[in-house]
Amino acid sequence: MYFKKSLIIVFGSILVAIGINFFLVPFHLLDGGGIGLGLIIHYLLDVKVGLAIIFISAPIFLIAWVNYRSFFYNGIHGMLISSLIIDFFYPLHRLGEKIVPNGVIGALCGGVLVGLGIGLMLQWDTTICGTDLLAQIVSKLVKVNAGICIFFIDFFVVLLGSMIVDSVSIFHSSLTVIMVGITTSFMVRRQYKTPIHI
Repeated sequence: MYFKKSLIIVFGSILVAIGINFFLVPFHLLDGGGIGLGLIIHYLLDVKVGLAIIFISAPIFLIAWVNYRSFFYNGIHGMLISSLIIDFFYPLHRLGEKIVPNGVIGALCGGVLVGLGIGLMLQWDTTICGTDLLAQIVSKLVKVNAGICIFFIDFFVVLLGSMIVDSVSIFHSSLTVIMVGITTSFMVRRQYKTPIHI
């Protein structure tokens, strides 16, 4: 079971890494949540996206360690592995600049790939970043689909990013968030129907 979960984390992380680096980064697009915050930091400070995600996620994982220990254990390795894989695949952005024709295609394809990766990992109770972990916790507490929680967090991050990063298109980034939200919601729609045990 642990081996299978590890394979799911790696495969999901690869999907997310391709979505981010091949489709989003070439057009300065944002996803939301921790990935979007990591992209904002990358665009502003040229810090690697995966490394930025680790720093952003640390406080949320600390909360999970104190209050939701099972979420911490389920999520920490997903976050660390995915961050490493995202940074490993970063050179794909050069190929994406040459092949992906425009920001709309980048938003649509990147959003679907990121949503597939996140949804796959959520099905196995693991996560890529702290905001996905936060969405998991909220979804269990209030019995709302985790994809919907991620959807609202993501739009807040895109709005913030469009205000502080001049090169970010709010339209294209919103399209990315919509695709991530729809794809993630579809994949986890039957998950999280049982109440959380604290």
